[in-house]
Amino acid sequence: MLLTYKNIFGITALILLAFFSFLMLRIIFIYIPVKNDAGFLQLKQEYIHITEWRVAFFTHVFTSMLVLVAGFTQFSKKFLKQQPRLHRTVGYVYVINILMVTGPSGLLMSFYANGGTSSQLAFVLLSVLWIGFTAMALYKAIKKDFKAHRIFMIRSFALTLSAITLRCWKVLLVNFTDIQPMDRYRIIAWLGWTLNLIIAEWIIYKYFSRKKQLFTAA
Repeated sequence: MLLTYKNIFGITALILLAFFSFLMLRIIFIYIPVKNDAGFLQLKQEYIHITEWRVAFFTHVFTSMLVLVAGFTQFSKKFLKQQPRLHRTVGYVYVINILMVTGPSGLLMSFYANGGTSSQLAFVLLSVLWIGFTAMALYKAIKKDFKAHRIFMIRSFALTLSAITLRCWKVLLVNFTDIQPMDRYRIIAWLGWTLNLIIAEWIIYKYFSRKKQLFTAA
């Protein structure tokens, strides 16, 4: 296979996804079997007795990996060409998961975020935009407006990737700054997804405003 810029980018993206997915799985395994004092929950003991929060947390943790992997497959041109039905099936899994499971559970958790109003607002906006962009992607696909569908999918997946970027920013800020933990959390709450969305808008501008298509029609 002739290596091109696109091929190298795609291979690199797959390697990074595999690496970060492995790290995400390690986090998930901390909560198996279900524990109320493992990992992040050690910081949320004041909320652990709230049934809806506890259910939302474990639902979000155990379904987020499916969303991440399913979303990534939607940006493979080869996969779309060779397996259009499977592409749509996996796409529906991604959309339904966000609209009915992972998105609502994340939204509920947002109201209990550490860091007070600033962090809570950041995560509420993240959840609302994530659900909204995904719903619009589905609507545009149903209407067969595939250009708009792809644009909203890019925005949706950019926010899906916040599960990874948020943790990357945490590592960077913990190791290279002296920012206090709670202030650091407030910064990460915003930085974990806003930069993703800015990059997504740049990609949309670069490829769609100039009428360059990333994918063929589904």
